[in-house]
Amino acid sequence: MPAPGGRELPPVPEDGLPDEAFLVVTPAYGAGSLADLMPSVSAVLGVPGAPDVLGLCEELAGVDRIGVLLVDGLGAYQLSTAAPFAPTLASLSGLGGASALAAASGLSSGSALPGVPGLSVRTLTTGFPSTTPVSLVTVGAGVPPGAHGVLGFTVRRPDGRILNHIHWSDDPDPYQWQPVPTAFETAAAAGVAVTLVSRSLYRGTGLSVAANRGARYDVADDGPAVAEGMLAALRSGPGLVYGYHPDLDRAGHECGVSSPDWEDAARGVDAILDRLVHELPPNAALLVIADHGQLNVPASARYDLSTGPLADGLAVVAGEPRARYLHVREGARDDVLATWRAVLGDDARVMVRDQAIAEGWYGPMAPAHADRIGDVVVHCRNRAAVVASGWEPPMAGQLVAYHGSVTAAEMTVPLLIAR
Repeated sequence: MPAPGGRELPPVPEDGLPDEAFLVVTPAYGAGSLADLMPSVSAVLGVPGAPDVLGLCEELAGVDRIGVLLVDGLGAYQLSTAAPFAPTLASLSGLGGASALAAASGLSSGSALPGVPGLSVRTLTTGFPSTTPVSLVTVGAGVPPGAHGVLGFTVRRPDGRILNHIHWSDDPDPYQWQPVPTAFETAAAAGVAVTLVSRSLYRGTGLSVAANRGARYDVADDGPAVAEGMLAALRSGPGLVYGYHPDLDRAGHECGVSSPDWEDAARGVDAILDRLVHELPPNAALLVIADHGQLNVPASARYDLSTGPLADGLAVVAGEPRARYLHVREGARDDVLATWRAVLGDDARVMVRDQAIAEGWYGPMAPAHADRIGDVVVHCRNRAAVVASGWEPPMAGQLVAYHGSVTAAEMTVPLLIAR
């Protein structure tokens, strides 16, 4: 079946998600979210005032250098799907055939996996939206999205133009758009050596500056180079080393979770982990996290703004297919709410901006950031997605796997620890 925009979708594979993966998960800010990771890591490394929300200090006693690897797209519900192709990841995750949440549910925070000394597994939540730019800045800044201001894949700027945070250079100025000092800046100011290991493509971009400023940038343009770069930095002395690997997410978007390309990407992740786990220097720990999960969306579950009444009353469309921001024409908000609720039914929750903020999806909201959110906010449910033909590039509606919304499959990510 053609996707919106006319391109024939590749076959949409089964992604193996259980029913529980479609339950709604709320962000655990201040208790167990991506925003809590780097402050807790900083506390282990002795940064004054850093709160150890995750209780890592006891678990990592004696550690003076920490590597954090973020695997883009490796949600908790993808762990069991990847396990047959990624034996090191499977070992770190403690997974046989069980789901990631089932594996983690019997373990208290920081407890070791039975029979696997030095390892532990738990889960964190992302913030909302569960998407890469939001999560990368949430990790790097160590605060929820409402505080740092990167609130979606795309958002409306004050001048009415759309800002795509993935294709962001220096307009707007990332220091002004994201004004919160990062955890890396704070750690570096306290004398901690901080190194980022990532692709040359991202160096100096607005998103990288917003998320990672304060860290030394070491270029690593493929998986083996990420492993080598992280190990070199960890061997050089005490400090924090943060690596980023994007290939699994890309394979999911383009070909689908559990496709042959995705399985190959999972093997690539495992090769990185195999080196890191087996070559960690003394007094080091490795933490493996992700920015979101993914789910496959068949063509039959895609709504399109180019057909039917969904475009009525809209001035600007932002966000992404699983998490839409709708900026409406004057006086049209109530009609837009009614139309979207009627058309999408159980496939989405549609609410006004103030309700989304009041319910805590973004954490405490800085007043200067609120208008970046649409007048109307759409959380897609089930496997639904709302593509915006004519409003955004056609490829955005022609992917296989998506994320961004509030299901457990998208919002729940692993925290795997080896030392």
